[in-house]
Amino acid sequence: MTIQRRWSIVFVALAGIAVLAAVLVVRKGTGVTPTAAGESQSALTTVTDLLGRKIQVHVPVRRVILGEGRQLYLVAALDTENPIQRVVGWRKDLIQSDPDTYSAYLRKFPGIAGIPTFGGFEDGTFDIEQAIALKPDVILMNIEAQRATEDAGYVEKLNALGIPVVYVDFRHYPVENTEPTMRLVGKLFGREARAEAFIAFRAAQIRRVTGVIDAHRPARPKVFIERIGGYTEDCCLSFGNENFGKFVEMAGGNNIAKGVIRGTFGQLNPEQVVAADPDQVVVTSANWEAFVPHGRWVGVGPGADLTEAARKLEAYTRRPAYAGIEANRNRAFHAIWHQFYNSPYDFVAIQQLAKWFHPALFADLDPDATFRELHQRFLPIDYSPGYFVSLPAQEVRQ
Repeated sequence: MTIQRRWSIVFVALAGIAVLAAVLVVRKGTGVTPTAAGESQSALTTVTDLLGRKIQVHVPVRRVILGEGRQLYLVAALDTENPIQRVVGWRKDLIQSDPDTYSAYLRKFPGIAGIPTFGGFEDGTFDIEQAIALKPDVILMNIEAQRATEDAGYVEKLNALGIPVVYVDFRHYPVENTEPTMRLVGKLFGREARAEAFIAFRAAQIRRVTGVIDAHRPARPKVFIERIGGYTEDCCLSFGNENFGKFVEMAGGNNIAKGVIRGTFGQLNPEQVVAADPDQVVVTSANWEAFVPHGRWVGVGPGADLTEAARKLEAYTRRPAYAGIEANRNRAFHAIWHQFYNSPYDFVAIQQLAKWFHPALFADLDPDATFRELHQRFLPIDYSPGYFVSLPAQEVRQ
Protein backbone atom coordinates (compact mmCIF):
# COMPACT_ATOMS: atom_id res chain seq x y z
CA MET A 1 0.00 0.00 0.00
CA THR A 2 1.41 3.42 -0.95
CA ILE A 3 2.03 6.14 1.62
CA GLN A 4 -0.48 8.34 -0.19
CA ARG A 5 -3.21 5.67 0.12
CA ARG A 6 -2.47 5.15 3.82
CA TRP A 7 -2.85 8.86 4.48
CA SER A 8 -6.13 8.85 2.55
CA ILE A 9 -7.51 6.11 4.82
CA VAL A 10 -6.38 7.96 7.94
CA PHE A 11 -7.93 11.19 6.67
CA VAL A 12 -11.30 9.48 6.01
CA ALA A 13 -11.27 7.88 9.46
CA LEU A 14 -10.49 11.19 11.16
CA ALA A 15 -13.23 12.90 9.19
CA GLY A 16 -15.71 10.24 10.27
CA ILE A 17 -14.77 10.70 13.92
CA ALA A 18 -15.17 14.46 13.58
CA VAL A 19 -18.64 14.07 12.09
CA LEU A 20 -19.69 11.64 14.86
CA ALA A 21 -18.42 14.03 17.51
CA ALA A 22 -20.36 16.89 15.95
CA VAL A 23 -23.52 14.78 15.93
CA LEU A 24 -23.08 13.88 19.58
CA VAL A 25 -22.57 17.54 20.50
CA VAL A 26 -25.72 18.53 18.64
CA ARG A 27 -27.69 15.73 20.27
CA LYS A 28 -26.42 16.67 23.69
CA GLY A 29 -27.44 20.24 23.07
CA THR A 30 -30.94 19.26 21.97
CA GLY A 31 -31.45 16.69 24.73
CA VAL A 32 -31.60 13.75 22.32
CA THR A 33 -29.78 10.56 23.23
CA PRO A 34 -28.18 8.46 20.44
CA THR A 35 -29.67 4.99 20.18
CA ALA A 36 -28.93 1.71 18.50
CA ALA A 37 -30.31 1.03 15.05
CA GLY A 38 -34.02 0.30 15.10
CA GLU A 39 -34.63 1.90 18.51
CA SER A 40 -36.62 5.08 19.03
CA GLN A 41 -34.59 8.02 20.27
CA SER A 42 -35.09 9.41 23.74
CA ALA A 43 -35.57 13.11 24.40
CA LEU A 44 -34.96 15.07 27.58
CA THR A 45 -38.45 15.82 28.84
CA THR A 46 -39.81 17.58 31.91
CA VAL A 47 -42.44 15.60 33.81
CA THR A 48 -44.40 16.41 36.97
CA ASP A 49 -44.59 13.66 39.58
CA LEU A 50 -47.28 13.03 42.19
CA LEU A 51 -45.63 15.39 44.65
CA GLY A 52 -45.72 18.20 42.10
CA ARG A 53 -41.97 18.07 41.48
CA LYS A 54 -40.65 18.99 38.03
CA ILE A 55 -38.10 16.42 36.89
CA GLN A 56 -36.13 16.10 33.69
CA VAL A 57 -36.00 12.55 32.31
CA HIS A 58 -34.87 11.09 29.00
CA VAL A 59 -37.99 9.43 27.62
CA PRO A 60 -38.85 6.82 26.73
CA VAL A 61 -36.87 5.32 29.60
CA ARG A 62 -35.20 1.98 29.02
CA ARG A 63 -33.84 1.08 32.45
CA VAL A 64 -36.15 1.44 35.46
CA ILE A 65 -35.82 0.64 39.14
CA LEU A 66 -39.15 -0.01 40.85
CA GLY A 67 -39.08 1.39 44.38
CA GLU A 68 -41.82 -1.12 45.14
CA GLY A 69 -42.16 -4.49 43.43
CA ARG A 70 -45.94 -4.18 43.37
CA GLN A 71 -45.51 -1.39 40.83
CA LEU A 72 -45.37 -4.34 38.42
CA TYR A 73 -49.20 -4.21 38.48
CA LEU A 74 -48.91 -0.92 36.59
CA VAL A 75 -45.88 -1.77 34.47
CA ALA A 76 -47.51 -4.95 33.18
CA ALA A 77 -50.51 -2.99 31.93
CA LEU A 78 -48.20 -0.81 29.82
CA ASP A 79 -45.44 -3.22 28.73
CA THR A 80 -47.80 -6.14 28.36
CA GLU A 81 -45.71 -8.10 25.86
CA ASN A 82 -42.75 -8.16 28.25
CA PRO A 83 -43.38 -6.39 31.57
CA ILE A 84 -39.83 -6.88 32.82
CA GLN A 85 -38.05 -5.54 29.74
CA ARG A 86 -37.20 -2.21 31.42
CA VAL A 87 -36.95 -3.38 35.03
CA VAL A 88 -33.31 -3.58 36.16
CA GLY A 89 -34.01 -3.69 39.91
CA TRP A 90 -36.89 -3.67 42.34
CA ARG A 91 -37.90 -3.92 45.96
CA LYS A 92 -38.65 -7.49 47.00
CA ASP A 93 -42.12 -6.79 48.43
CA LEU A 94 -44.03 -8.39 45.52
CA ILE A 95 -42.23 -11.69 46.09
CA GLN A 96 -43.17 -11.64 49.78
CA SER A 97 -46.50 -9.80 49.87
CA ASP A 98 -48.06 -11.32 46.74
CA PRO A 99 -46.25 -14.60 46.08
CA ASP A 100 -49.09 -16.03 43.98
CA THR A 101 -49.00 -13.17 41.47
CA TYR A 102 -45.21 -13.31 41.43
CA SER A 103 -45.35 -17.04 40.68
CA ALA A 104 -47.76 -16.45 37.79
CA TYR A 105 -45.36 -13.95 36.23
CA LEU A 106 -42.39 -16.20 36.95
CA ARG A 107 -43.97 -19.04 35.01
CA LYS A 108 -44.44 -16.84 31.94
CA PHE A 109 -41.32 -14.68 32.30
CA PRO A 110 -38.59 -16.79 33.98
CA GLY A 111 -36.15 -13.89 33.69
CA ILE A 112 -38.01 -12.16 36.51
CA ALA A 113 -36.08 -14.34 38.96
CA GLY A 114 -32.86 -12.63 37.91
CA ILE A 115 -33.96 -9.06 38.66
CA PRO A 116 -31.80 -7.69 41.50
CA THR A 117 -33.80 -6.98 44.67
CA PHE A 118 -33.25 -4.54 47.52
CA GLY A 119 -34.90 -3.32 50.68
CA GLY A 120 -36.94 -0.18 51.25
CA PHE A 121 -36.13 3.47 51.83
CA GLU A 122 -38.47 3.56 54.81
CA ASP A 123 -36.67 0.84 56.78
CA GLY A 124 -33.19 1.97 55.80
CA THR A 125 -32.33 -1.13 53.78
CA PHE A 126 -32.16 0.51 50.35
CA ASP A 127 -28.69 0.04 48.83
CA ILE A 128 -27.90 3.25 46.94
CA GLU A 129 -24.58 1.90 45.65
CA GLN A 130 -26.38 -1.09 44.16
CA ALA A 131 -28.95 1.20 42.56
CA ILE A 132 -26.25 3.36 40.99
CA ALA A 133 -24.47 0.30 39.63
CA LEU A 134 -27.67 -0.75 37.82
CA LYS A 135 -27.53 2.50 35.77
CA PRO A 136 -31.27 3.25 35.75
CA ASP A 137 -32.80 6.01 33.66
CA VAL A 138 -35.32 6.62 36.45
CA ILE A 139 -36.36 5.30 39.87
CA LEU A 140 -40.09 5.11 40.61
CA MET A 141 -40.86 5.67 44.28
CA ASN A 142 -44.13 5.69 46.21
CA ILE A 143 -44.91 9.03 47.85
CA GLU A 144 -44.70 7.61 51.37
CA ALA A 145 -40.95 7.11 50.84
CA GLN A 146 -40.41 10.87 50.47
CA ARG A 147 -39.43 11.60 54.06
CA ALA A 148 -36.95 8.72 54.23
CA THR A 149 -35.37 9.59 50.89
CA GLU A 150 -35.03 13.27 51.84
CA ASP A 151 -33.66 12.52 55.32
CA ALA A 152 -30.96 10.29 53.80
CA GLY A 153 -30.19 12.75 51.00
CA TYR A 154 -30.74 10.03 48.41
CA VAL A 155 -32.55 12.20 45.88
CA GLU A 156 -29.73 14.75 45.75
CA LYS A 157 -27.07 12.04 45.49
CA LEU A 158 -28.92 10.28 42.68
CA ASN A 159 -29.71 13.53 40.85
CA ALA A 160 -26.02 14.44 40.93
CA LEU A 161 -25.36 11.24 39.03
CA GLY A 162 -28.11 11.90 36.50
CA ILE A 163 -30.56 9.41 38.03
CA PRO A 164 -33.95 11.09 38.59
CA VAL A 165 -36.38 9.91 41.27
CA VAL A 166 -40.07 10.15 40.31
CA TYR A 167 -42.83 9.74 42.91
CA VAL A 168 -46.08 7.89 42.15
CA ASP A 169 -49.08 6.93 44.30
CA PHE A 170 -51.62 4.13 44.42
CA ARG A 171 -51.79 3.83 48.19
CA HIS A 172 -52.52 7.09 49.99
CA TYR A 173 -54.96 8.73 47.57
CA PRO A 174 -55.68 6.03 44.99
CA VAL A 175 -59.02 7.39 43.78
CA GLU A 176 -57.43 10.73 42.90
CA ASN A 177 -53.89 9.64 42.03
CA THR A 178 -54.28 6.47 40.00
CA GLU A 179 -55.07 8.32 36.77
CA PRO A 180 -52.19 10.84 37.00
CA THR A 181 -49.83 8.04 38.00
CA MET A 182 -50.86 6.00 34.96
CA ARG A 183 -50.40 9.03 32.69
CA LEU A 184 -47.03 9.84 34.20
CA VAL A 185 -45.61 6.34 33.78
CA GLY A 186 -47.23 6.07 30.35
CA LYS A 187 -45.27 9.18 29.34
CA LEU A 188 -42.05 7.87 30.84
CA PHE A 189 -42.44 4.60 28.93
CA GLY A 190 -43.65 6.17 25.70
CA ARG A 191 -46.94 4.31 26.17
CA GLU A 192 -49.35 7.21 26.45
CA ALA A 193 -52.09 5.65 24.32
CA ARG A 194 -51.95 2.43 26.32
CA ALA A 195 -52.20 4.39 29.58
CA GLU A 196 -55.23 6.32 28.31
CA ALA A 197 -56.97 3.08 27.28
CA PHE A 198 -56.47 1.69 30.78
CA ILE A 199 -57.70 4.92 32.37
CA ALA A 200 -60.85 4.87 30.23
CA PHE A 201 -61.56 1.24 31.14
CA ARG A 202 -61.09 1.92 34.84
CA ALA A 203 -63.33 5.02 34.77
CA ALA A 204 -66.10 3.16 32.95
CA GLN A 205 -66.01 0.33 35.50
CA ILE A 206 -66.20 2.75 38.44
CA ARG A 207 -69.21 4.49 36.84
CA ARG A 208 -71.03 1.14 36.79
CA VAL A 209 -71.15 1.51 40.58
CA THR A 210 -71.25 5.24 41.27
CA GLY A 211 -73.87 5.88 38.58
CA VAL A 212 -76.24 3.39 40.19
CA ILE A 213 -75.60 4.70 43.71
CA ASP A 214 -76.20 8.29 42.60
CA ALA A 215 -79.40 7.35 40.78
CA HIS A 216 -80.98 5.18 43.49
CA ARG A 217 -79.46 6.66 46.68
CA PRO A 218 -79.92 3.46 48.71
CA ALA A 219 -79.71 3.32 52.49
CA ARG A 220 -76.05 2.96 53.40
CA PRO A 221 -75.02 0.03 55.62
CA LYS A 222 -72.49 0.76 58.34
CA VAL A 223 -69.22 -0.91 57.39
CA PHE A 224 -66.03 -1.64 59.26
CA ILE A 225 -62.91 -2.40 57.21
CA GLU A 226 -60.39 -4.46 59.15
CA ARG A 227 -57.04 -3.75 57.51
CA ILE A 228 -54.37 -6.46 57.04
CA GLY A 229 -56.35 -9.11 58.87
CA GLY A 230 -54.03 -11.86 60.12
CA TYR A 231 -50.85 -9.95 59.36
CA THR A 232 -50.87 -8.80 62.96
CA GLU A 233 -52.89 -9.66 66.05
CA ASP A 234 -53.59 -5.98 66.70
CA CYS A 235 -57.16 -4.74 66.65
CA CYS A 236 -58.61 -2.79 64.99
CA LEU A 237 -56.52 -1.43 62.13
CA SER A 238 -58.57 0.32 59.49
CA PHE A 239 -58.78 3.16 56.93
CA GLY A 240 -59.99 6.74 57.26
CA ASN A 241 -61.67 8.48 54.36
CA GLU A 242 -59.09 7.32 51.82
CA ASN A 243 -58.15 4.09 50.11
CA PHE A 244 -60.53 1.29 51.15
CA GLY A 245 -62.35 3.79 53.33
CA LYS A 246 -63.26 5.80 50.25
CA PHE A 247 -63.96 2.64 48.25
CA VAL A 248 -66.66 1.84 50.85
CA GLU A 249 -68.28 5.24 50.42
CA MET A 250 -68.18 5.01 46.60
CA ALA A 251 -69.79 1.57 46.83
CA GLY A 252 -72.74 2.89 48.84
CA GLY A 253 -71.56 2.10 52.36
CA ASN A 254 -70.82 4.18 55.45
CA ASN A 255 -67.26 3.71 56.69
CA ILE A 256 -67.52 3.85 60.48
CA ALA A 257 -63.84 4.78 60.83
CA LYS A 258 -63.91 7.87 58.61
CA GLY A 259 -64.77 10.22 61.47
CA VAL A 260 -62.21 8.67 63.81
CA ILE A 261 -59.13 8.13 61.62
CA ARG A 262 -57.94 11.45 60.25
CA GLY A 263 -55.45 10.14 57.70
CA THR A 264 -55.45 7.22 55.30
CA PHE A 265 -54.44 4.63 57.88
CA GLY A 266 -55.20 4.31 61.56
CA GLN A 267 -56.69 2.23 64.34
CA LEU A 268 -59.91 1.96 66.34
CA ASN A 269 -60.19 0.20 69.67
CA PRO A 270 -62.62 -2.72 70.07
CA GLU A 271 -65.03 -0.64 72.13
CA GLN A 272 -65.38 1.88 69.29
CA VAL A 273 -66.26 -0.87 66.85
CA VAL A 274 -68.81 -2.42 69.19
CA ALA A 275 -70.40 0.99 69.85
CA ALA A 276 -70.62 1.73 66.11
CA ASP A 277 -72.39 -1.62 65.56
CA PRO A 278 -71.42 -2.13 61.89
CA ASP A 279 -73.81 -3.99 59.62
CA GLN A 280 -70.95 -5.51 57.62
CA VAL A 281 -67.30 -6.31 58.28
CA VAL A 282 -64.81 -6.49 55.44
CA VAL A 283 -61.36 -7.92 56.16
CA THR A 284 -58.50 -7.05 53.80
CA SER A 285 -56.08 -9.97 53.73
CA ALA A 286 -53.79 -12.02 51.51
CA ASN A 287 -51.28 -14.86 51.40
CA TRP A 288 -48.80 -13.67 54.00
CA GLU A 289 -47.01 -16.94 54.62
CA ALA A 290 -43.66 -15.15 54.15
CA PHE A 291 -44.39 -12.84 57.09
CA VAL A 292 -46.68 -14.88 59.36
CA PRO A 293 -46.22 -18.61 58.67
CA HIS A 294 -49.48 -20.53 59.26
CA GLY A 295 -51.06 -17.29 60.50
CA ARG A 296 -54.70 -16.24 60.75
CA TRP A 297 -54.62 -14.34 57.47
CA VAL A 298 -57.32 -15.19 54.95
CA GLY A 299 -55.42 -16.24 51.85
CA VAL A 300 -57.54 -14.57 49.17
CA GLY A 301 -55.80 -13.77 45.91
CA PRO A 302 -55.16 -15.34 42.52
CA GLY A 303 -56.09 -19.02 42.56
CA ALA A 304 -57.00 -19.05 46.26
CA ASP A 305 -58.80 -21.98 47.88
CA LEU A 306 -62.02 -20.17 48.81
CA THR A 307 -63.31 -23.02 50.96
CA GLU A 308 -60.22 -22.70 53.14
CA ALA A 309 -60.49 -18.91 53.02
CA ALA A 310 -64.09 -19.06 54.30
CA ARG A 311 -63.01 -21.41 57.07
CA LYS A 312 -60.35 -18.96 58.25
CA LEU A 313 -62.71 -15.99 57.91
CA GLU A 314 -65.07 -17.71 60.34
CA ALA A 315 -62.60 -17.11 63.17
CA TYR A 316 -63.06 -13.36 62.84
CA THR A 317 -66.66 -13.60 64.07
CA ARG A 318 -65.25 -14.54 67.47
CA ARG A 319 -63.08 -11.46 67.90
CA PRO A 320 -64.11 -9.34 70.93
CA ALA A 321 -64.50 -6.26 68.72
CA TYR A 322 -67.32 -7.98 66.83
CA ALA A 323 -69.20 -9.46 69.76
CA GLY A 324 -72.93 -8.75 69.44
CA ILE A 325 -72.68 -6.42 66.44
CA GLU A 326 -75.23 -6.55 63.63
CA ALA A 327 -72.71 -8.04 61.20
CA ASN A 328 -72.23 -10.97 63.55
CA ARG A 329 -75.94 -11.57 63.93
CA ASN A 330 -76.31 -11.65 60.13
CA ARG A 331 -72.96 -13.32 59.40
CA ALA A 332 -72.13 -10.42 57.10
CA PHE A 333 -68.37 -10.99 57.08
CA HIS A 334 -66.28 -10.76 53.93
CA ALA A 335 -62.60 -10.95 52.99
CA ILE A 336 -61.05 -9.16 50.04
CA TRP A 337 -57.57 -9.13 48.51
CA HIS A 338 -55.52 -6.59 50.41
CA GLN A 339 -53.43 -5.63 47.35
CA PHE A 340 -56.37 -3.80 45.80
CA TYR A 341 -55.30 -1.01 48.16
CA ASN A 342 -51.99 -0.51 46.33
CA SER A 343 -52.65 -1.13 42.66
CA PRO A 344 -54.51 0.32 39.67
CA TYR A 345 -57.07 -2.46 40.09
CA ASP A 346 -59.03 -0.62 42.80
CA PHE A 347 -62.18 -0.47 40.66
CA VAL A 348 -62.59 -4.25 41.02
CA ALA A 349 -62.72 -3.83 44.81
CA ILE A 350 -65.29 -1.04 44.49
CA GLN A 351 -67.51 -3.30 42.39
CA GLN A 352 -67.26 -6.18 44.85
CA LEU A 353 -68.01 -3.96 47.83
CA ALA A 354 -71.09 -2.59 46.05
CA LYS A 355 -72.29 -6.12 45.36
CA TRP A 356 -71.94 -7.01 49.05
CA PHE A 357 -73.62 -3.83 50.31
CA HIS A 358 -76.46 -3.72 47.77
CA PRO A 359 -76.94 -7.20 46.26
CA ALA A 360 -80.30 -6.40 44.65
CA LEU A 361 -79.07 -3.21 42.97
CA PHE A 362 -75.98 -4.95 41.62
CA ALA A 363 -77.34 -8.39 40.88
CA ASP A 364 -76.02 -8.20 37.30
CA LEU A 365 -72.60 -6.85 38.21
CA ASP A 366 -69.83 -9.48 38.09
CA PRO A 367 -66.50 -8.24 39.52
CA ASP A 368 -64.83 -11.52 38.53
CA ALA A 369 -65.83 -10.88 34.91
CA THR A 370 -64.51 -7.32 35.18
CA PHE A 371 -61.16 -8.51 36.49
CA ARG A 372 -61.01 -11.22 33.83
CA GLU A 373 -61.61 -8.62 31.11
CA LEU A 374 -58.85 -6.48 32.57
CA HIS A 375 -56.46 -9.41 32.29
CA GLN A 376 -57.53 -10.20 28.76
CA ARG A 377 -57.12 -6.61 27.56
CA PHE A 378 -54.17 -5.33 29.55
CA LEU A 379 -52.20 -8.04 31.34
CA PRO A 380 -49.91 -10.81 30.07
CA ILE A 381 -51.07 -13.52 32.49
CA ASP A 382 -54.38 -15.40 32.67
CA TYR A 383 -56.97 -14.54 35.28
CA SER A 384 -57.31 -16.87 38.26
CA PRO A 385 -60.31 -16.13 40.52
CA GLY A 386 -60.08 -16.15 44.29
CA TYR A 387 -59.88 -12.49 45.30
CA PHE A 388 -62.95 -12.28 47.56
CA VAL A 389 -65.00 -14.53 49.82
CA SER A 390 -67.97 -14.24 52.20
CA LEU A 391 -69.16 -16.41 55.04
CA PRO A 392 -71.67 -19.05 54.00
CA ALA A 393 -75.16 -18.89 55.45
CA GLN A 394 -74.39 -21.71 57.87
CA GLU A 395 -71.43 -21.83 60.16
CA VAL A 396 -68.42 -23.78 58.91
CA ARG A 397 -67.41 -26.57 61.27
CA GLN A 398 -63.92 -26.17 62.72
